[in-house]
Amino acid sequence: MVLDVELEPGASSDRCVFCAIVRGDAPAEIVLDDPAGVAFLDRRPLLPGHVLLVPRSHVATLPDLPVTEVGPLFTLAQRLTRAVPLATGGEGAFVAVNNVVSQSVPHLHVHVVPRRQDDRLFSRNLAWTRRPYRDADEMRQVAAAIRTALSHLTVGE
Repeated sequence: MVLDVELEPGASSDRCVFCAIVRGDAPAEIVLDDPAGVAFLDRRPLLPGHVLLVPRSHVATLPDLPVTEVGPLFTLAQRLTRAVPLATGGEGAFVAVNNVVSQSVPHLHVHVVPRRQDDRLFSRNLAWTRRPYRDADEMRQVAAAIRTALSHLTVGE
C-alpha cells in the first residue's frame, strides 16, 4: 500500500512518496519495474487493477519530462493498457495524466484503469467513483495477475 503523503507542488524527490516507491523505501504492489518507470496498484483504485505508472526521475508534470524519456515511459503505458484489461477481465482501459489540477502527488503519473461497458466509472457529471480492494489479499492477487499478463506480452505488443 502507498503511504498517505501528499506534497506541495515542486516538492523535492526526497519527500516524494512516488520517489520512495521507486527507491523501494515505501511499500506498494509493484506490477512493472523497468529502467523507464515503475508501475504499481493505486491505493485508492477507481476499479480493481487501477495502475499508476511513474518515471524513475522526479518530475512533477508531463511537460517537465525530458523528451528522451517520453517515448520509453509511454511504451510502458501502452503495454500496461494491454495487460491490465487482460488481467482483470476488462474490455478496454481508461488512460489519463493529470497536470497540476487533480494531481494528488506532484510526481508525473499515468493512470491505467481497466474498463467494462457496464462499470459505471463515470456518472453524468463525470464524478470519480472509487472502488477499494476488499483486502490486501485481493490487491496482491490483482497485482500478480497483471504481472502475469505482462509476462505473456511479446515486445511490441
